Amino acid sequence: MANQGRDAAAMAALVLSGVAAGGVLGLMAMKMIPKEKEEADYRKHLASSVEQDANSGIATGFTMEDAREKADTEHMIAKRMKPEEVLSALQKGNARFWMGAAHRPEASAFERRALISKQFPLTAVLGCSDSRVPVEIVFDQGLGDMFVVRVAGNCLDNTTTASLEYAVHHLSVKVLMVMGHEGCGAIKAAQLPTADIAKEPTCLGNLLTGLKEGLNESDLKAVRDSKAHDREAVTTNVKRQVEKLTLDKGIMEQVKKGNLIIVGCFYEISSGIVDFFHEVSSKSLTPGVSSLFPMK
Repeated sequence: MANQGRDAAAMAALVLSGVAAGGVLGLMAMKMIPKEKEEADYRKHLASSVEQDANSGIATGFTMEDAREKADTEHMIAKRMKPEEVLSALQKGNARFWMGAAHRPEASAFERRALISKQFPLTAVLGCSDSRVPVEIVFDQGLGDMFVVRVAGNCLDNTTTASLEYAVHHLSVKVLMVMGHEGCGAIKAAQLPTADIAKEPTCLGNLLTGLKEGLNESDLKAVRDSKAHDREAVTTNVKRQVEKLTLDKGIMEQVKKGNLIIVGCFYEISSGIVDFFHEVSSKSLTPGVSSLFPMK
């Protein structure tokens, strides 16, 4: 009985010390100690958990100054990355996603605190508001990695354009992406007869009308296969939005300097794969030409 009492007291002390430290030690200690032959592995795992929390600033505590220093360090690393490196990282992240090997990066309390002072995303995305297209998840990115603008039909207007301009000029993103997706309801609706679109609420009708103007419906009618038709309509819209971005002098100035790449891509919901089918970069521009697309 005396031994049992001492064991209980030791366990209670371990729990209290772990909770006071602010790490997972207290939570782990509350679990039943495994059998004697497994105690060595258990202690090793416990020590590893505590070490991980200490490295992220949880067990030892951290100050706002520590958080700001971390943010400044990571910001400097981000600024040194080239657009091609950022694009490659996105492609690798998507590959992890559709292969079922995503890292699912989740920031610790310390890392979240570091994001309070500043944001420095490397990618800006104009995507669709469709619930099946969560951009950060599709590219296996975490908090602070992507500046995302989502709207039905991933189309440009004053608000979305202004948001992307902010990302380019004030956040210095390295990749500007327009991403459409398989089975986009907005693109399907934009192909309805004008009379049917007119029956929609005013704002929705205006959005669909704008999308319709950018689709080459005569060419689309020639595509008989339903899946191919869907992809062709979506990619045509993506190209149209990229075209509009290339008419923005400020954005194209960053492209010409090699500071920015604009990409158009298609997300296939059924497979999880993102196809990067269109790129505008300093290498793709003809000398003396500020845009790949002539003003109409």
